Amino acid sequence: MMTSRVLQLADSAFPTGGFAHSAGLEALVQAKEPIDVELLARELVDQQAHGVLPLVGAAWDAPETIADVDAIARAVTWNHVSARASRAQGRALYDVAERAFDVPRPAGVDGHLAPAFGYVTRALGVARDEALATFLHLALRGALSAAVRLGVVGPVEAQAIHHRLHPRLAGALDRARTLGIDDIAQTAPIVELFQATHDHLYSRLFQS
Repeated sequence: MMTSRVLQLADSAFPTGGFAHSAGLEALVQAKEPIDVELLARELVDQQAHGVLPLVGAAWDAPETIADVDAIARAVTWNHVSARASRAQGRALYDVAERAFDVPRPAGVDGHLAPAFGYVTRALGVARDEALATFLHLALRGALSAAVRLGVVGPVEAQAIHHRLHPRLAGALDRARTLGIDDIAQTAPIVELFQATHDHLYSRLFQS
């Protein structure tokens, strides 16, 4: 059963700025690439499971190593656009957690989102599985919300896609439970390459 704390973290009103980012979708749209939103969402879920959730889990498992996990996040988040987005959202999460929940902000970190999420959820007593599942849900929800605002899909179709991806979310969570820092991998390199071009777009709705 989802706890009230998890529902609060997953609420669209939680002020971490996630809706300012499109996970590379805006760059794909402006490149005039043929876009299958459901395929893109599946790739995003897999990438989160293999490339991001191990960082959430590592910070949750050993919050005292948050500086080391954050340094690894800095090393593996190679493109400047996704790194900037990760830091902006992670620092916002630390700020809200400190001011609203009295969770002390760790020293000596860049503030990348995945380690920050693991650290904050552990401090708030959120179960590990719930933390991983919530992070995965937020990543998918953010991308589908961006697709709606970019006019690629309608809001009802976005919800239908999310519903159809529930089994994939469950499978990704199962895989992520067993993955550690040494298992981090990039499974959607083409999407990340497009995301890196975001700063060169003539006009932008999103920050990344």
